[in-house]
Amino acid sequence: MAKKTGFDTVVDAARSLPDIEQGLTWGADALKVHGRLLACQAIHKSAEPNSIVVKIPIDQREELIASDPAVYYVTEHYLNYPSVLVRLSRIHRDSLRDLLGMAYRSADRKKKRGPRKRQPSERSRRS
Repeated sequence: MAKKTGFDTVVDAARSLPDIEQGLTWGADALKVHGRLLACQAIHKSAEPNSIVVKIPIDQREELIASDPAVYYVTEHYLNYPSVLVRLSRIHRDSLRDLLGMAYRSADRKKKRGPRKRQPSERSRRS
């Protein structure tokens, strides 16, 4: 039997979510829903080993970090991305499942809204 990796824990926690796709993002193991990233291995050098990146709204990130800074964190590289870093060795399985559910609901809302309509550029308005 193959040894489980830290990301296998993430995959297990996401099993109850519908339409989850496993794949790669930037060469790292990732989970997606309808092509939208939910979580992936944190591969940037600023992230601690055995961490994942979970996409969540930026306004919810500070609350998570404040609630448990031993588990949730952010580095300068990730500040402008709607995401939080998670130390897999510190997060409880139920909390991981809840966090992935939060990311799933956020991605699902975006899917239901559909793609954004592009505004005509200044150049095309002049034509």
